[in-house]
Amino acid sequence: MTTKTDVVIVGAGPAGTAMAAHLGQLGIKDVVLTDKHDFPRDKTCGSGVSPKGIAVLKELGVWAEVEPHAYRIEGLRLVTPNGQERYLSGGVKAEAVVCQRRILDHLILKRAQAAGVTFLPHFQGDALIEERGRVVGVKAKDGREVRARFTIIAGGTHCRLVREKRPRKLIQAIMGWWEGVPFRSGYLEMVFDKDIAPYYGWLFPESAERVNIGITYEDLDNERNARDVFKRFLERQYASRLTNAKQIGAWKGHPIAYSYRIGHLTSPGYMVIGESGLLTHPATAEGIYQGMKSGMIGAECLRDVLSRGADEAKALATYEKRVRAAFQASFLGGGVFRALVKSPVLDWIVKTSERPRVQSAAARVMASM
Repeated sequence: MTTKTDVVIVGAGPAGTAMAAHLGQLGIKDVVLTDKHDFPRDKTCGSGVSPKGIAVLKELGVWAEVEPHAYRIEGLRLVTPNGQERYLSGGVKAEAVVCQRRILDHLILKRAQAAGVTFLPHFQGDALIEERGRVVGVKAKDGREVRARFTIIAGGTHCRLVREKRPRKLIQAIMGWWEGVPFRSGYLEMVFDKDIAPYYGWLFPESAERVNIGITYEDLDNERNARDVFKRFLERQYASRLTNAKQIGAWKGHPIAYSYRIGHLTSPGYMVIGESGLLTHPATAEGIYQGMKSGMIGAECLRDVLSRGADEAKALATYEKRVRAAFQASFLGGGVFRALVKSPVLDWIVKTSERPRVQSAAARVMASM
């Protein structure tokens, strides 16, 4: 069972669906998008979409569908490692939103399908198909093949189809969902607890009744038990607010991979986008915006080859160059921010944030990282 197409995309998360939808916008209709699941499907994620992510959704023409399902975030509760806290507001409505991945990914997928993209669910990519040094498609575990002029890998952090395994660092994450937790309407929370610094814990409201609470932390020697770390965090930071709350489902955890350096994302007939290319923010672990943006950049470079006759090697090199321009400075800045978390800087922000200009600037910086 073989399908032939111009572009096959493996993975229908934000990166893969955004690329597919944008290819359709650009007039490239012969596109096959695959995923090991059918949609809608749940995805373990904090589900926060930054201001930059909202801008990408608007470019894709899907924001009008997403907005009714998204919880609007207008401010931030910031807690420093020394326990000082402040509510910060950027002064602009809808600085960010929280939208469950079950909804977000499905809406972008539907936009891609409306643009002519073919979706193949239950397709678990098992191996790349290579001929004479070129990737020419992907084979599923059940034997199905999709052969294409270009094969795009968007299968997430641990996708086995990534050809060149680069050095990477891991962030551990675990989270849960509750109803009935008191919180300030329109505010998300970032808690820089000493036990998990330089990373943080969070409370993201998904609706007026439901929140997700989680933590990210490093465990370089693989010695810490995620459930124990999370339990202690909840006891220190949220015990009183969880007293009368109802937990929804089980806690879920997953590792997130990142790298400060960007590169090795292409080869003949092949491109990596999103988390598969380690395009995850080193300080915040955000990947939704980076995934969607890299997918759109990739789509535009493929359009140049497929519709405009551009040289393939030059177009692939342009993709890597544009991705570095989009994310490299922010990733390196994430390294600086990690160091600042263990310094008095966050405490200084809290102390000086009574001034409206400082408060607004701090909220915007935190929201746009």
